Amino acid sequence: MAACLCLPSLWAQGNQYLTAAAPQKLVAKRGASAEVKIAVSVQPGFHVNSNTPSDAYLIPLKLTWTPGTLEPGEVVFPKPQMEKYEFSDKPLSVFTGDFDLLAKFKAPADASQGPGIMVGKLRYQACNNNSCFPPKTVEVRVSFQVQ
Repeated sequence: MAACLCLPSLWAQGNQYLTAAAPQKLVAKRGASAEVKIAVSVQPGFHVNSNTPSDAYLIPLKLTWTPGTLEPGEVVFPKPQMEKYEFSDKPLSVFTGDFDLLAKFKAPADASQGPGIMVGKLRYQACNNNSCFPPKTVEVRVSFQVQ
């Protein structure tokens, strides 16, 4: 098994099955909306439940933001894959490999000009072909500049 590399552009917390790369700096104009892509990577041999899992007991992929200068908006997820695994009688709605999330924000009209950081939590439940693991959370940081 490969060791976890702690690269500056990745937020990995020991034994994570999923990492989220640092997105490009977001430039937001006061009173306007802006969006940023967040590159997510799931380790080979694992999958995470999608944001719309097939069963109610499965934990969805979810991105939430700590209140800050920008107002968080919709998070756009890719289309999930439907995959069949040994531990489930029916196909599951999952994400595997590399994919992007699109996070939308709005800069309030009275927002202070200048730099800042929005801090988010990406919660997921990872599984392999045989079983699922307890949910984990990785931190996502979006640097921004309000103009």
